[in-house]
Amino acid sequence: MKRTSDFIKIIIFIMALIIFASVNFAVVNYSIESFDQVIYTMRTAVGAASREILIKCAIHCVIIPVAIGIVFVCLLKKFKNISNYIDYLIKIKIGSKNYELKVNNLPKYRKTIMLLTILFLFISVGYAFSSLGIIHYLKNNVETSNFFEENYVNPEKVEFTFPEEKRNLIYIYLESMESTFTSVENGGAYTTNYIPNLTKLAKDNINFSENKLIGGGYVTNGTSWTMGAMIAQTAGIPLKIFYSVNTKESYENGLVIGAYSLGEILDKEGYNQYIMVGSNLTFGGRRVYFTEHGNYKAFDYFTAIEDGIISEDYYVFWGMEDEKLYNYAKAKLLEISEDEEPFNFTLLTVDTHSPDGYLSEICEEPFANKYLNSVYCADKQIYSFINWIQEQDFYENTTIIITGDHLSMNNNAFDSIDENYPRRTLNIYINPAQDTDCIKNREFTTYDYFPTTLGAMGVKIEGEKLGLGTNLFSCEKTLSEIYTNETVQNEISKKSEYYEECIMYNNCY
Repeated sequence: MKRTSDFIKIIIFIMALIIFASVNFAVVNYSIESFDQVIYTMRTAVGAASREILIKCAIHCVIIPVAIGIVFVCLLKKFKNISNYIDYLIKIKIGSKNYELKVNNLPKYRKTIMLLTILFLFISVGYAFSSLGIIHYLKNNVETSNFFEENYVNPEKVEFTFPEEKRNLIYIYLESMESTFTSVENGGAYTTNYIPNLTKLAKDNINFSENKLIGGGYVTNGTSWTMGAMIAQTAGIPLKIFYSVNTKESYENGLVIGAYSLGEILDKEGYNQYIMVGSNLTFGGRRVYFTEHGNYKAFDYFTAIEDGIISEDYYVFWGMEDEKLYNYAKAKLLEISEDEEPFNFTLLTVDTHSPDGYLSEICEEPFANKYLNSVYCADKQIYSFINWIQEQDFYENTTIIITGDHLSMNNNAFDSIDENYPRRTLNIYINPAQDTDCIKNREFTTYDYFPTTLGAMGVKIEGEKLGLGTNLFSCEKTLSEIYTNETVQNEISKKSEYYEECIMYNNCY
């Protein structure tokens, strides 16, 4: 019985250590906006993540806590074995009577250790609740809202009118790219402009902004990590996570099955569609989403090996760096642009991924902060890629859209900026089919990027609204302009029966 009790104490203690270390690892290395992204990441293909991050996580979250737990248990056992010797040292004689003060009375010792172990477990769980937004997540899963019923526009029921000559689309998600990174005089938050080339592109083309300078889209819950961001920007909805359903099973069978996305709209119009990443496309449900919602042909780390872009044993960061990704994209664009059908080519970069980004051999290091160096290098590479596209024959009838997928999760690059600065994801529309006077001083979310993409391609949208988004070219008021960003954030965070039944599972009655 005593051995069983000791074994339970050991398990509880090590479990508490693992919880505490895991939460600390997440808090130190990533800026976590909501608990949804933690649940989603843990319940999808985690094994397809960056090997570097997985190894670092295993060391800090499992190996070190277990090692500390084993050492601590050994020390306690040693302390217990010498308890008789300690008792003997504190025997006291007063007058003719002898007294013994047993500090390490074994039964009390066991109870004390058990209580301290349980206390540590509660502290670790409390640390998780306070740091990961678990209380807010649970509260939102209890409160209900009719926001979707009142504001969601089902794209499948909307009429689209495409131009006679359909435009190609190149949609580039720049990992964690914010308008924040430009200088203060351009609308950013820094004295140094870490994205001078993107700043130039934003000024020379169309950048929708919340101010009169360079800005971008407000990021809500359910859109603050890559897969959530991609769904927001292509379907106008968040990726909401429910504790009441088997989310892992739903991800394996399909992702937001009831959504009708950009991919499906363009697929119906005869577009050839492609998605390219430098990592394993399976991670985070990306392969499932893009193949089920638009029949995209996939290019990733593994096809890069098959196509001879990298060798079979090559692996850095998440797979291959952006330098090689852009070369891969150029080769494929030249190939697919030869087809008669219009194309939709989607690209996702990775070098600016948290926690510290990645610096390839072509990158300079002019700044002390490694992550900001990766942002600076990414800025140069995307500018070179855009210049290359503009030199190609297919560019004349091609619209290019550059967006940040979500806000950066880096925890050390934003220490010097004003804590009240409104961070936004960058957007740039190059060679759009239409112009507008409603570019600046707008309030909008990344949901609005969905219909705005079609607007940039010259597509006429009945009602100018899709999902929770509004075509920014149309000058129609967005939901953020009708309700405020904070209201949209609060309402979409709550439980929605419509979202769960109609969008998540396509069981709308």
